[in-house]
Amino acid sequence: MAENKIIFTGPVGVGKTTAIAALSDDPPIKTDARASDMTTSMKSHTTVAMDYGVINLDENTKVHLYGTPGQERFDFMWDILSQGSMGLVLLLDNTRAHPLKDLKFFLDSFQDLLKTAPVVVGVTKMDLKASPEVEVYQKYLAQHNMNVPVFEVDARNENDVKQLVTAMLYSIDPGLEV
Repeated sequence: MAENKIIFTGPVGVGKTTAIAALSDDPPIKTDARASDMTTSMKSHTTVAMDYGVINLDENTKVHLYGTPGQERFDFMWDILSQGSMGLVLLLDNTRAHPLKDLKFFLDSFQDLLKTAPVVVGVTKMDLKASPEVEVYQKYLAQHNMNVPVFEVDARNENDVKQLVTAMLYSIDPGLEV
């Protein structure tokens, strides 16, 4: 049986858990705990280890979806979850004070994985704050010699999340028929 692994990462509250739930064929497994720090101003519970979902492509092929905790204090999980991953979906929250700094932070944090696996960027909450535009993210990445697909996404929308995963898979195999 072919097994594949994709990591979803990004800041707290960006929609990682929601994106995995939108895409997973089975109810996702969550490791939420009551938020006890500055996260309480955003949400009552937060991921402390990982989220997990699965897509069954056919009877012999699964894609495992792992969501990282967004808080930097749980960054030890980022390395653990990255092991064996075929790609990274980086979600960014456009309503945060400095989403381009978030982009740089997560690219730096996952630099070891990105040496061997592609990344795709999804920008959430653009309906709440339209700036910076997708083109600004693309320009930033190009200035850092990265040709990375960037999309405006709603993490609740299955088609938006599928678009991210499909773009990541095309980065691995441009001839892929999805």
